[in-house]
Amino acid sequence: MSDNKAVIPPYVNAAMKFILRSPLHGMVSETITVITFTGRKSGKTYSTPVSYSQKGNQVIIFTDGRWSKNLIGGAPVRLRIRGKDYSGWADLVADDKELMANMLVEHLNVVRRDAQYYNVTFDEAGNPRMDEISRAVDHVVMIRVTLK
Repeated sequence: MSDNKAVIPPYVNAAMKFILRSPLHGMVSETITVITFTGRKSGKTYSTPVSYSQKGNQVIIFTDGRWSKNLIGGAPVRLRIRGKDYSGWADLVADDKELMANMLVEHLNVVRRDAQYYNVTFDEAGNPRMDEISRAVDHVVMIRVTLK
């Protein structure tokens, strides 16, 4: 990705985790969740706040974070969504660029502020620009969580 990509400072992630686990979660929990997973090599439990979009029992997350490698081949995860804890199964999607592009468009239509993290802008009609979406999916992975 280009060097002008927005980066979230670690103190913001720490504050988000605190807020999402508190009674104040309603300020941000419509589109931000905490995903908790186990490190493949370390066996340690990790939690990180991420933007998400949801349709029924499917939660979609996009990231370029290295932590996503822990989900290769599928893995159990926990999500904190709108103040409630859920268990689910996370599948990492990195090779199906067409699916990723379609889902990123849907995600950005729900969570428009995320466009800055993928260097995507919107056209005059308010739609994400497809050429920028195509470039973005070359640098991210999609995590599809099926909630139990």
